[in-house]
Amino acid sequence: MKVLDVTSISVKYGNIQALWDISFSVKKGQLVALIGANGAGKTTTLKAICGLAPLASGRIEHNGGVISGWPVHKVVDQGITLVPEGRQLFPKMTVEENLLVGAYLKRAHGKRAQTLKQVYSIFPRLEERRNQTAETLSGGEQQMVAIGRALMQDPDVIMFDEPSLGLAPLMVREVFNVIQELHRQGLTIFLVEQNVHQTLKVTDYCYVMENGRIVGEGTGKELEADQTIREAYLGL
Repeated sequence: MKVLDVTSISVKYGNIQALWDISFSVKKGQLVALIGANGAGKTTTLKAICGLAPLASGRIEHNGGVISGWPVHKVVDQGITLVPEGRQLFPKMTVEENLLVGAYLKRAHGKRAQTLKQVYSIFPRLEERRNQTAETLSGGEQQMVAIGRALMQDPDVIMFDEPSLGLAPLMVREVFNVIQELHRQGLTIFLVEQNVHQTLKVTDYCYVMENGRIVGEGTGKELEADQTIREAYLGL
């Protein structure tokens, strides 16, 4: 079953076209990635799904129902959540307060205590620091809070926008380990990343974007074996 089905969407910012007739899908329980260089249109793709970037054409479906043109709050209430680039936490609020912000939706509010326990089981470090303000955390710990906040929304599909950006190599590995664990638990994941090497190791299926267009697709192993991909993104 397709949780997300994006069909021939285009997005324009004024007279500038950012996405050109792109199509892809994410099935239930899959970890699907969208890779490409900075400025390729990856974040615009996420914004289009969330309702932050209006479509010039095309259609977006979630679990078989059209969500194109919906306001952001309605998309989120459907169970589509985003871990944004740069984390975007409330710096003066504590770790736990930032996490509980994620449970404001009706679908998530009633089980927030249970979900909070689950988040702390995934991120024991956050439980240790639950009363610290977000601004006092390391970049990696802040990314954990951002992921935890998304999980508090009881997502049907979770989207990641450059989760490894700006993190030390050790923390990058830890973040990817968490993403793999969420995948093993059955969560549907759509991952946008510039770290192609790590991404191809964990993804079930991957799309390659250049200049607002999908220019390739395949499994991680297939793309790792593609000489064009190896030269353009892996430096091989």
